[in-house]
Amino acid sequence: MTPRAGKVMQTAELAQHVTQWRAAGETIILANGCFDVLHVGHVRYLRAAKELGGRLVVAVNSDASARSLKGSGRPRVPDLERAEILSALEAVDAVTVFQDLDVRRLVHLLRPDIHAKGTDYTPENVPERDAVLACGGRVAIVGDPKDHSTTELLRRDEWPKS
Repeated sequence: MTPRAGKVMQTAELAQHVTQWRAAGETIILANGCFDVLHVGHVRYLRAAKELGGRLVVAVNSDASARSLKGSGRPRVPDLERAEILSALEAVDAVTVFQDLDVRRLVHLLRPDIHAKGTDYTPENVPERDAVLACGGRVAIVGDPKDHSTTELLRRDEWPKS
C-alpha cells in the first residue's frame, strides 16, 4: 500500500504511532469497516468514536475483503481512495487498510483501549470482541441508529451503476 495522505499508513508505521501515542498517555480507539461510499452514518459513527476520548484509528477493509463481505460489484470506491477520504475527517487520527475479514489481527497488534463499533452491533456480537477483551480493551457501541447504509444507497435507482 502506498500512502496517499499523511494520516494513511501501512500497519507497521501505524503501530509505531500507536506506541508513541500510548507512551504519551493517550487512549487508542479503533474503528473499522468497509466505508464504501461515505455517508452521514459513517461520519456520525466516527465522530462518536472520537468522542470516547483519545486517538481514533480507522481500519478500512481492502478491496478483496470488502468484496468477500459485500458481494460482487463492491466496493465501488477503491481501498486507498476510501482511506484517503476518511483521513480527511477531523475526527480521524490515522487510517490503515487491512486484508482480513475482521480486525482481530490488528487488535492483537495495536491493543486498542476501545474498539468502537456501530449500532448495528451489540457489545456481545462484535466479531472481534474476544480479541479486544484478551488484549485488555473494551468494546463500545457508538453512533446513531443504523438508518443509513451504503447497500441501501446503491439500491436506489438514481445511483450510477458500474
